[in-house]
Amino acid sequence: MSFLMDKYQQEIIPQLMKEMKLKNSLAVPKLEKIVINIGLGEALKDKSVIEKVSEQLALISGQKPVPTLARKSIASFKLRKGNIVGLKVTLRRKKMYHFLEKLINVVLPQIKDFRGVSSQSFDGAGNYTLGIKELNVFLETESIKIDKIRGMEITMVTTAKNNKDSKRLLEALGMPFKKSG
Repeated sequence: MSFLMDKYQQEIIPQLMKEMKLKNSLAVPKLEKIVINIGLGEALKDKSVIEKVSEQLALISGQKPVPTLARKSIASFKLRKGNIVGLKVTLRRKKMYHFLEKLINVVLPQIKDFRGVSSQSFDGAGNYTLGIKELNVFLETESIKIDKIRGMEITMVTTAKNNKDSKRLLEALGMPFKKSG
């Protein structure tokens, strides 16, 4: 079992029940899934990009990525419906907690001039999205030659009904938010 998963069950649930004045432990917000997304607009011109990035994302997440397809054709972008425009991975349970633990303790501290993640990236429904500009902050990508710097989007989907509860959950899990003021 992941350290973070164990910490959530042993410490965070009772702590949040007390803070939010909840009587049932099942009412405590929890992390449902983490979705990692990489947009690949250049894949329209060079199909080998999909393989390279897929390999990198598989190493980072520990799971094989799924291609995302264009929903409609856009002539000005030379995009046809059904073309691969990105890759995504959905992590749940142990892999999700393992990835979050690695993100919080290893990856984020390696980012140059890192002072915390923004608390403005909540969507209103309790989900949080974090953008990372360079994949090479992940240690797993050192073994692969990176041809171009690419970014990724990491969305943490929670069962929280609002941003405040979601932020409190992520803070308890160890997410380093910027100090406001």
